[in-house]
Amino acid sequence: MNLKVEPLPPCRIAYVRRTGPYGSANAVAMEKVKEWARGQGLLDSSAVLFGIPQDNPQTTPPEQCRYDACIVIPEDYAIGDSASEAYIHEDYFAGGKYAVSIVRHTAEDIRQAWAEIFISLHNSGLQLDNKPIIERYKGELLEDDWCEICVPVL
Repeated sequence: MNLKVEPLPPCRIAYVRRTGPYGSANAVAMEKVKEWARGQGLLDSSAVLFGIPQDNPQTTPPEQCRYDACIVIPEDYAIGDSASEAYIHEDYFAGGKYAVSIVRHTAEDIRQAWAEIFISLHNSGLQLDNKPIIERYKGELLEDDWCEICVPVL
């Protein structure tokens, strides 16, 4: 697995939270964010989306696992009343140093990436930081069904 270390900048995000076992149902939350963002004129070729699993499924019961489907929004963007109808929340992504790997966005490739990524981190001498791991979707990657798995490192 090829890892590239890069800084992810802090940014403001709009998100939908889903609670339950991680898996294909996370796509429903992402579609809600995309639908809302489309209606706001935010889903264009420069859009950056994040999928953020908030809990470790090895230590959190599946029914309590939280997944945030997010889109980066401008600092001065006013979310407005339509957000409450779409269950949109806002927050800040803290950013930081991340090891990034590009992966085809298929169930099998994502599963394989998760199986390999921690071994690759260890072999690279990188140490995991205590922040959420994210899936990042942007530009051409989003259009071509690829994503980046971004793992926080020290």
